[in-house]
Amino acid sequence: MDPTSALTNLLSAPVLAFVLGLIAVAVRSDLRVPEAMTQGLSIYLLLAIGLKGGVALRATDAATLVIPLTLALVLGLTIPVAAFLALRVLTPLGPVDRGAIAAHYGSTSLVTFTAAVVALETASIVVPGYAVAVLTVLEVPGIVVGLLLARRYSALPGSWSATVREIVTGKSILLLVGGLAIGAVIGETGYAPVSPVFTDLFRGVLALFLLALGIEAGTRFSTLRRGAAGLVAFAILFPAVIGTLTVLAATAMGLGVAGSAIFGVLCASASYIAAPAAVKMSLPEANLAYPLTASMTITFPFNLLIGIPALIWLATTLAR
Repeated sequence: MDPTSALTNLLSAPVLAFVLGLIAVAVRSDLRVPEAMTQGLSIYLLLAIGLKGGVALRATDAATLVIPLTLALVLGLTIPVAAFLALRVLTPLGPVDRGAIAAHYGSTSLVTFTAAVVALETASIVVPGYAVAVLTVLEVPGIVVGLLLARRYSALPGSWSATVREIVTGKSILLLVGGLAIGAVIGETGYAPVSPVFTDLFRGVLALFLLALGIEAGTRFSTLRRGAAGLVAFAILFPAVIGTLTVLAATAMGLGVAGSAIFGVLCASASYIAAPAAVKMSLPEANLAYPLTASMTITFPFNLLIGIPALIWLATTLAR
């Protein structure tokens, strides 16, 4: 990826809003975002992501979706488990925080995905039509499994069935899956009238949400001393390993350069939109400073500057 493009993504308004939240805490400002507003922003973001993914699913030929979506589902279920286990080895964090981080790394990053698409198009590599559908399918199971692991391997009460039901019927997953279903039903024609609300305003709302998360993460930074070195190692090594293995698997399944690269980038990315919103709603006991610091301040820039170019190169090399 061109360094200028990577820098532009790193200096986007939402990312800088997150940094502003951290600065506000560091200088002991009285800046705060009301909890009710944060909840409202979460609802908007989750529904918007679901709607756009559903519209993309409807516009994609069903025959071309079988292999990519099957692979996406398998990866969406296994990556958070791998993250949960890796964190147990690398850090002293408890199951609630490990599950919260696993939900972030089992899910995907919309901005990282966008950067990968731009990089592929710049290299004159045609991005497959199922790419956005894969993004959406990977978004949900990773979050569900991460939250489930957090609740089942901690002191939080509830049986397996009760825990699954609580997560699946919770606000965050209901909004994502419900939005996906609505988008698939209404398609481009039905989405057009609400597009100004859910597309044009998306980045602005995201900036406000990340400002709130920056403030929250900043207030919890004092706890990062516990397991900080292991968390840094995880935030770099885990995406690099998972991304590489995914490119190898996708190439073996015949998904081509673009498909393999997109899969690798998505699986190497970590969510800081849907996952934080879901964790904040469903797992208030978790310390969001851990997943936000790992995903936003370490994995995100690592992928933009190193991960995306490396995975595209690997996919291209394997295709020769």
